[in-house]
Amino acid sequence: MTADDIRQLIAEHLACEHLVVDGDGHHWYAVIVSTAFEGQRQIQRHQRVYAAVREHMQSEALHALSMKTFTPAEWEQAQQQA
Repeated sequence: MTADDIRQLIAEHLACEHLVVDGDGHHWYAVIVSTAFEGQRQIQRHQRVYAAVREHMQSEALHALSMKTFTPAEWEQAQQQA
């Protein structure tokens, strides 16, 4: 799988304001910003993203995905602090 493949899988299942996927072909890292995360705990947000890629993780086409998830307001605040 490529970063574009993973990005497309996530975007098909979750409306994202900002979505970046990077990795080395085996271990992937994503930054995901979505209004769908409003009112959700981190575990709920991650479960939602994993649901989008579950099939590929079960087949081991996608080995590892780490992520940071933000609402648009959280993302804006994180960018101001960076």
